[in-house]
Amino acid sequence: MHRYLLLSQLALFLFPLVSSYTWSFTTTPQQCATLSLQISGSGSPPYSVLVIPYGPTPLPNNTEVRTIVYQQFDGSSTTTSFQLKYPSTSQFVAVVSDSTGFGSGGTSVAASVMSSSDSSCFNISTTVMPYFPFNIYPTNQVVQCNASRLWWDPTQVEGTPSFQGVIPGGQSFSIPEGQITQVSNEGTGFNWIPSVREGTTLMIIAGDDRGLGTGGSGTYTVAQGIYPNSSCLTTTSPSSTIGSPAGGTYPTNASGAETTGGTTSSSSTNVGAIVGGVIGGLAILVILALAGFYFIRRRTRTKVIKERPVDLLQDDPEDDNDQAPGELGNYYRPEPFLATEPTESSSMYGHEEGRSGTVMSGSRYGNSDRRRSAFGSFSDMRSATPDYEMGITGGSTVPSGSRKSPTPRQLRPINIIQHDDAGAADEQAGGQPDTVELPPAYTNIRKPVTN
Repeated sequence: MHRYLLLSQLALFLFPLVSSYTWSFTTTPQQCATLSLQISGSGSPPYSVLVIPYGPTPLPNNTEVRTIVYQQFDGSSTTTSFQLKYPSTSQFVAVVSDSTGFGSGGTSVAASVMSSSDSSCFNISTTVMPYFPFNIYPTNQVVQCNASRLWWDPTQVEGTPSFQGVIPGGQSFSIPEGQITQVSNEGTGFNWIPSVREGTTLMIIAGDDRGLGTGGSGTYTVAQGIYPNSSCLTTTSPSSTIGSPAGGTYPTNASGAETTGGTTSSSSTNVGAIVGGVIGGLAILVILALAGFYFIRRRTRTKVIKERPVDLLQDDPEDDNDQAPGELGNYYRPEPFLATEPTESSSMYGHEEGRSGTVMSGSRYGNSDRRRSAFGSFSDMRSATPDYEMGITGGSTVPSGSRKSPTPRQLRPINIIQHDDAGAADEQAGGQPDTVELPPAYTNIRKPVTN
């Protein structure tokens, strides 16, 4: 515990607390009226305020009557007042500093000058000029992390010029001066690498021994450049801050709208635009994702249908919807073979020796009352089976003349044996068995052997 207390006291001794302060306008900025400021908190006097014209002049013929005002506080005073020689509806930015450095008190947003009955503080027909002009190269450009050259005519300067960077509503800083060189057609100057983030509104103010702002000012929007470079940026790089602008409450437009010590209306608009853009972007991403899922699923489904294997025993391309699962197709369902009705009787009977049964041969069905097949009449033929008119000639069938082949096919006679172990097969036939002739099975036909 004592060790930590000792370290804390040592830190306070080596690194004293940094003083902080704020400032505010105590009067409303008005044309040719007195403008007053007050410091609050613990700063390091003496204090000073730099008032820079912002935006175009509202006077006819672009007559510029506004000059940069550099007002120093008296001694250690925390208040100051001066006449604001700006026309109504014009704008300006104020930066307050103390002895610790430029812009230590913060920078206001663009404040508007309200109208008044007094217009005697400026001449609307005369344009004011700074004590010396400054130039920047590349001309009228400030590029993030790309070298710019600030230069001037040494014959018009008293002492060594100084340059400040001012960001309305954000951070302000002194521009570090590099090695001063002479360049043909560019006078005297130095190179500077702007460590300011692209898109930031930056005002550059020049001064010399006669005071800050004696060299005029220029307003630029920091560009990203053709070859973006962010190597010079750090977490402390100057930029427009989000939060309360310095200066308290004051009008920001000609209608009298004022800052509220929080985010200005323009900042609110920007935040709303950003939020709307994010929501819109998310909605577009969701729509694209759904559309991609739909097309991928449709493509996959089509591919599966096209690549489905065809089962000749199960699929019927013309009757896929009516076919039950596991049912054979229409062209693969078995159909009974229906024999033609016999026309002649045969008295040829015989008994096979060694069997207890009746041998039936020939082609006569007989006078039996056995029922016909339940599939239909013998006269009903399959469409794919040729119609034969059968007869018995020596135990062979003779095809009708409708057969296209000139030579009739020789058919092998088949004997059907009906066992009569249980008694007579047909009582009406007088105990004599019937002879039934069936078409050959073609099971023993052998293909001719080719040499």
